[in-house]
Amino acid sequence: MTLYSVYARQDRTPSAVADRFSWFAALLPPVYALAHGLWLLLAGWVLAVAAVVALGWFGGGDVAFWAYVLVAMLIGFEAGAFHRRALRHRGFQHAGDYFATEPDLAIGEALKRK
Repeated sequence: MTLYSVYARQDRTPSAVADRFSWFAALLPPVYALAHGLWLLLAGWVLAVAAVVALGWFGGGDVAFWAYVLVAMLIGFEAGAFHRRALRHRGFQHAGDYFATEPDLAIGEALKRK
């Protein structure tokens, strides 16, 4: 079971965001950011990669590799938070948190309680 935060807006279908580690966000941060419209995350990722490259010049390849792994892990753990913040910025309201096996079930539970 996963904890889902459900966000709703009058003119759109509700959206459920999982509160768990995202392998998609950790392995492909720019693709994840583009797929979810997270432009601030994409800009932050570009800056982080530039910092890792600069760190590689001064600290060596091993330091740059582990710094990139740490940045990717951070993005994987915080992917849900980035997505929730973007939804709130787009006018979605928090409709509740629900345990479910799938996002559709969490949305269904939120609609039942509405």
